[in-house]
Amino acid sequence: MESVIILLLSFVIDLTIGEYPRFIHPVIWIGKVISLELRFAPKKNWYAQLIYGCVIVILTVAIFSVPIYFLLSYLKNVSTLAYILIAGFVFKSAFSVKELRKAALRVKELLERGDLKEARAKMKSLVSRDVDRLNKPLLVSATVESVAENICDSFVAPVFYFLFLGVPGAIAYRVVNTFDARIGYHGKYEYLGKFSARLDDVLNFIPARISGVLLVIATYLCKGNGRGAWQVMLHDHKKTDSPNAGWPMSAIAGALSVQLEKVGHYRLGNANNSLSPRLVISEINIAKISILLWILLCLVIIGIGKILNC
Repeated sequence: MESVIILLLSFVIDLTIGEYPRFIHPVIWIGKVISLELRFAPKKNWYAQLIYGCVIVILTVAIFSVPIYFLLSYLKNVSTLAYILIAGFVFKSAFSVKELRKAALRVKELLERGDLKEARAKMKSLVSRDVDRLNKPLLVSATVESVAENICDSFVAPVFYFLFLGVPGAIAYRVVNTFDARIGYHGKYEYLGKFSARLDDVLNFIPARISGVLLVIATYLCKGNGRGAWQVMLHDHKKTDSPNAGWPMSAIAGALSVQLEKVGHYRLGNANNSLSPRLVISEINIAKISILLWILLCLVIIGIGKILNC
């Protein structure tokens, strides 16, 4: 039952320690490698950019996942305790719950104080969109959207790949997701990031839908508008450019009975409630329950897998 212990250990590490120091954080090093690779990217030929984008994603996945696979395979044969401890510490780097909560609460507190300038500055750790001209309601919307989307990207998806591919699989997902966050959008890196963007869409296809359903169930358990969460999720999830982000975001829009908006791109839900900073607390409470539900479900899946293997 090493997988159960590794999952619980990594979650405890996240809740107690939080993010690792930058100089030893694998995701920071993934970002450094991506930055180095981008220096050598073709500047003009779109076809060359597309090919180069494919190569660097596959190469970077190998750079970070293959050594972890062999290290953990070696430790498993040498010392079960060392294997579990190292696996737990490495796996924790693939997800972040405590830091996501802290970032959202920092923005919420700044918005309540009316310090929009500092709130916009802090928002940059949550979203990639331009926030410099967003008013208070749109800043609240962006915060709520980011937390909802990151329930998938920063927890459900990494754990999903851990279930089926172990720690190396979770790290491989984090590499692809980091590429998507860096270059997987229209503009300067459109062709260079096309492969990583499409691969991220594929990898998040199932986790995003799981995340949406978990948020709906969590809303019911919190005695919130579970029916609204379900209805808005089914009706509005296709409105986003991403085939996946709309599922958790529309679910939380329905749960909070608000309309979430990215100007010029989408509107999710109905504006029955105003976009108040206090909504962030309500969302975090729903998110906590959805995360606990996912952990419990994963433990059940691991247990069923062990029984079937017996």
